[in-house]
Amino acid sequence: MRVKEIKLYKIAMKLKSPFRTHAGTVHNRESILIEMIDENGVSGWGEGVAFSLPFYTAETVETSWHMLRDVFLPEIKNEEISHPSDIYVTLKSYQGNDMAKAGLEGAAWDLYAKQKGVPLSQLIGGVRSSLQTGVVLSLDDKLEELIPYYLEEGYERFKIKVRKGKEREDVESVRELAPKASVMFDGNGAYTEEDIPHLVSLDDLGLLMIEQPFKAGDFYLHQQLQQKMNTPICLDESITNDHDAYQAIQLGACKTINIKVGRVGGLTEAIKIHDLCMEHDIPVWCGGMLETGISRAHNIALASLPGFSIPGDISASSRYWYQDVIVPEVMVEDGRVQVSQQDGIGYEIDRPYLGSVTQETYDIQL
Repeated sequence: MRVKEIKLYKIAMKLKSPFRTHAGTVHNRESILIEMIDENGVSGWGEGVAFSLPFYTAETVETSWHMLRDVFLPEIKNEEISHPSDIYVTLKSYQGNDMAKAGLEGAAWDLYAKQKGVPLSQLIGGVRSSLQTGVVLSLDDKLEELIPYYLEEGYERFKIKVRKGKEREDVESVRELAPKASVMFDGNGAYTEEDIPHLVSLDDLGLLMIEQPFKAGDFYLHQQLQQKMNTPICLDESITNDHDAYQAIQLGACKTINIKVGRVGGLTEAIKIHDLCMEHDIPVWCGGMLETGISRAHNIALASLPGFSIPGDISASSRYWYQDVIVPEVMVEDGRVQVSQQDGIGYEIDRPYLGSVTQETYDIQL
């Protein structure tokens, strides 16, 4: 791939409003952007989407920064990278740190597609020119203000971060404002075995799905709940690789899977999970991580694959940011996002704005 330099940017961007779940609240989003530059000066971009604190996974911005700077970049400096998946293979022996791996591999995928002169979506086998999208509502969102706005934008799927024990009330609050919309809620692993009867009692709500009610390792509890409910159970944090997905499918622990590029360590693994789910008729959708437009652009390319049949968390840049680091920003029109037909991820970097939100940089010559 003729890579000559890799740059890291640790950034912090202020959210329009705090994003609160059972696990924690985000006010300012720290992230790591990764720029991979070839000998012709062409740049590919990726993003490490770990949070500042370990409330989603054990990985954080600081641990990602350390692993990228001190371990992963020196490791790939000594390897010949001819394809983005070579990074996946090279770093596979290191446990965890999947979001750092995904960001680095993502920069390689973007650069590789640009070198080939094709959109990233086309390179990985995407079949869609536009995507139906959904939006996530946090515990602090003012529904009476936001939902009419999102309906006007064409969103037809709402995912809500519910209050434990008040799920029915929260769902009905959304349905009062959006009676025709599909509604689901995200448990963020907040429930336990004792909550199974309560969750089963919500079956009559006719939800699109319930996402990750139990902790990541609780395949058995998810199986027990799915056997008792018609409502599809979706797994998020439980799925970190294709083996996890295979185990969940064989156990009957879910009826759908949320694929997040960062959570599974990159596009290479994400595509493997997608292909496995297609083989077993398990629909998938693309989740979000309060990411910048760089990661969002990678998500758009991934969600163009044929198995992504459920609207994902690919909302407009303006959902979270006053200004994004990409130009143009991701736009939603009539509830759909266009899949870019430009080379690579299809978006340019707003370098002046990137400079204004950058806290620390690091670069290495290859």
